[in-house]
Amino acid sequence: MPVSTPTVDAVLLDIDGTLVDSNYVHVDAWSRAFRDAGREVPSWRVHRSIGIDGSKMLKALVGSSDSAVAQEAKKLHGEYYADASSDLEVLPDARELLADLNARGLTVVLATSAPESELSTLRDLLDVEDSVAVVTSGEDAEVAKPEPDIIAVALERAGVVAERALMVGDSVWDIESAGRAGVRAIGVLSGGISRSELLDAGAVAVFDDPADLLANIENSPIYSDDKASA
Repeated sequence: MPVSTPTVDAVLLDIDGTLVDSNYVHVDAWSRAFRDAGREVPSWRVHRSIGIDGSKMLKALVGSSDSAVAQEAKKLHGEYYADASSDLEVLPDARELLADLNARGLTVVLATSAPESELSTLRDLLDVEDSVAVVTSGEDAEVAKPEPDIIAVALERAGVVAERALMVGDSVWDIESAGRAGVRAIGVLSGGISRSELLDAGAVAVFDDPADLLANIENSPIYSDDKASA
């Protein structure tokens, strides 16, 4: 049980790459989808775009979000990702982290812009409904991260102001989105983005994964504005 008082009332968490080890499943699905749609895109470029708004991703990687190639790739990605759902794994202590946050009286929010089809798979895999108070999806905002729209929806549904919330995410897009909404953010390395990049994007602390954050929760910004892991 906590020995001190949290500095926040709610913790917003991304899912892909933060709670579920799914980023590289997405990379493989997108790489195959682009190739089968007639456009070779190096996997490293795909990885660098995971977590950003889908239209922005397609524009960056194939030059347009509404071209025939882009639309075919988007459709194929959905099919390939669904086929690979058995490869998804919950990251170490992700469930335990959410349960612990809930037990400490914090409002737990899954602040993701994943489409409903993917979110359903992720929620079934996580099996943390008893610990979660609020969930967002790609249906809740016209533009996804790094725009702040999803974070704003999450805050409104949680009934908390930005200053009393904290975001946990694995990508620079998560960190930037939170920052634009006035929310401090913790980064995790489990999505494959470096510590320095997450800090440069504005993260106030960086941990390896949910297990690392759970083990150090009272030495994290959840409990002190001054405590950070760099």
